[in-house]
Amino acid sequence: MAYDPNIRASDADRDKAATLLREHHAAGRLTPEEFSERLDKVFAAKTVGDIDSQLRDLPSIDMYRLPDAALTRHPRQVSSRRRHTEAWRAAWGGWLCVTLVCIVIWALSGLGYPWWLWVAGPWGAIMVGRWVTGSHPQGGQPSVHGSDGQEQGQLPRGDEDLPGRAGH
Repeated sequence: MAYDPNIRASDADRDKAATLLREHHAAGRLTPEEFSERLDKVFAAKTVGDIDSQLRDLPSIDMYRLPDAALTRHPRQVSSRRRHTEAWRAAWGGWLCVTLVCIVIWALSGLGYPWWLWVAGPWGAIMVGRWVTGSHPQGGQPSVHGSDGQEQGQLPRGDEDLPGRAGH
């Protein structure tokens, strides 16, 4: 789809442009007065052309620059503490909640046979097996993620998805 400056701007377009203006102000490309004036115009913009006019004389920037390009060349080593990740905490928390609900139902029902072990036992055994072997709780091997949650080797997105800024 070709760039049309007359398309109505969305709130997301305005927010993205405001973020870009903040970055340019922080980099020293805009004085506080210019920044304030442009920010007011961006939030009052009706079309993407109005937004683009406030960014036109500024260079395109990568909003999520990595600190060092060398970091992306080699995947990070997964630490031996991967058992204590958020995914594992969530998996064990789910197992514990279901097990406790089953135990409460069993206790309230008055049945003497501990049927809840048929739920908690196999599920817990599978979880322990995956935990010991270092598998991810959702299956497979854990993916290597950067500190921002992106998969290693995936390029971060900058302002290229703002209408009219792709070619700058």
